[in-house]
Amino acid sequence: MAKKKKIDKSPEVHDELEGFNISINEFGEVVHNFDMDKINDFLDENVDDKKLRDRDDLRSLDEEE
Repeated sequence: MAKKKKIDKSPEVHDELEGFNISINEFGEVVHNFDMDKINDFLDENVDDKKLRDRDDLRSLDEEE
């Protein structure tokens, strides 16, 4: 079986997440260099959560803001 070539090119990321790096260490732990709260805030703003689409109680909270 042939060895996989390492890709040195960094992936394209959103401007707000520039410099974000994530990897898995030798113990299987996820290691990242950004604060999880910042990542969660970004995801809340930019990603549609299909589980929450049809909830009327959340829609009324968005209208108040």
